[in-house]
Amino acid sequence: MAFLEIVVKQAWERSSGLCECRRTTHGHNNRCYKYLKWECRGEESEDGWEAHHIIPGGGDILGNCEILCYDCYKAIRINEK
Repeated sequence: MAFLEIVVKQAWERSSGLCECRRTTHGHNNRCYKYLKWECRGEESEDGWEAHHIIPGGGDILGNCEILCYDCYKAIRINEK
């Protein structure tokens, strides 16, 4: 499933336009905090990002949505396969 646009916007506001990744396997001490640009969603670029399900199958709700820079998003997607 996919997140509704309103859910993505709410998650974006919560993140303040910063990557929310907290995975220590990505080399973060606490959180990634990479600056992102709203218009770069889905782009594999320096400011690119995507909305990601924290728990696969956990629903398309705000509590299960995290904003990830494209590097973190890609690393997670590789591990999910």
